[in-house]
Amino acid sequence: MKERFICQMKKESIMNNNLVSIVTPSYNSSKYISQTIESVINQTYKEWEMLIIDDVSSDNSNQIIEEYCKIDSRIKFIKLKKNSGPAIARNKAIKESKGRYIAFIDSDDIWLPQKLEKQINFMKDNEISLCYSSYLIMDENSILINKFIIPKFKIDCNEILKTCIIGNLTSIYDVKRIGKYYMEDVGHEDYTLWLKILKDIDFAHGIKEPLAKYRVSRKSISGNKFKSAVWQWNIYRRIEKLNIFKSIYYFIHYVYFGLMKYK
Repeated sequence: MKERFICQMKKESIMNNNLVSIVTPSYNSSKYISQTIESVINQTYKEWEMLIIDDVSSDNSNQIIEEYCKIDSRIKFIKLKKNSGPAIARNKAIKESKGRYIAFIDSDDIWLPQKLEKQINFMKDNEISLCYSSYLIMDENSILINKFIIPKFKIDCNEILKTCIIGNLTSIYDVKRIGKYYMEDVGHEDYTLWLKILKDIDFAHGIKEPLAKYRVSRKSISGNKFKSAVWQWNIYRRIEKLNIFKSIYYFIHYVYFGLMKYK
């Protein structure tokens, strides 16, 4: 199996072999951040640290987060000095993390209670480097409106170029097995992260059971689809450096699977 064992891991913070480092960027998140934090606190798996990175918020989200820090010492709060976007915020958390496992949840999403327990056990039992799961989709009022059930239990680099089935809020990767990976400061930054990792391992492995709830805004769905398509094309051409023919080939698949994704 292609695995990337990195020498500089010795330079990183001492790693806790059972600890999950949870990465959460926060920007004006006062409306939902409490639900997100509560879903982490309520995990049946208790060995975690939650690194919340404030991206210079102007609402009262920082006060909410600071109150949770007083309640639970596993919550770490870091404030950026200038607004930098989610990729930079996540990378700061990854750099500061001390866990063997790195997981992601945004400040408006929710984990189901057994999310960490089921994925960590699955990863340990099967020696998995990158894991993901199905997820539910909810609206601004936390009402379930759809679900995404992963179509494949394994995905490699070639397949993920066609369509990304790894939901950021469901992903966990094993630092001990493959080292720390960081995000590119581009649209679809989580997608570029999976591409990086999958160039160094054989497969990512999925769990069919939905283990999280992803929040979407009905008003922004059509606009986001166009923006996502532009980001996807730019990733093919500027990040992956694919030629025009390969870019068109993968982009056709991206559009097709995008239309079929939630049917």
